[in-house]
Amino acid sequence: MRKFLAPALIAMMALPLAACGGDGDDALAERVEDNAEERADAAEANGATDAQADAIEDAGEARADAIDDADVNAHAMSNEQKLDLITNDQAVVPQ
Repeated sequence: MRKFLAPALIAMMALPLAACGGDGDDALAERVEDNAEERADAAEANGATDAQADAIEDAGEARADAIDDADVNAHAMSNEQKLDLITNDQAVVPQ
């Protein structure tokens, strides 16, 4: 999994961290979902069950919904804070 995670993180950091319009929460939430999907795919490739992969995706979708519902102002966040929300399931969604 580490072989996949490092290149994925590098690729995500190279992407623009803010979307046009609004507070950027929609784009940030989408990136959280995309990251969860990539992690679920990697987990399956490394032998995880479908249920385990589905749980990873479901957790990502729930985090994305929480970001969107909280109307997070992604433009006011540092790149490190955004990356933490995208990659860390334990990161607290700002209210």
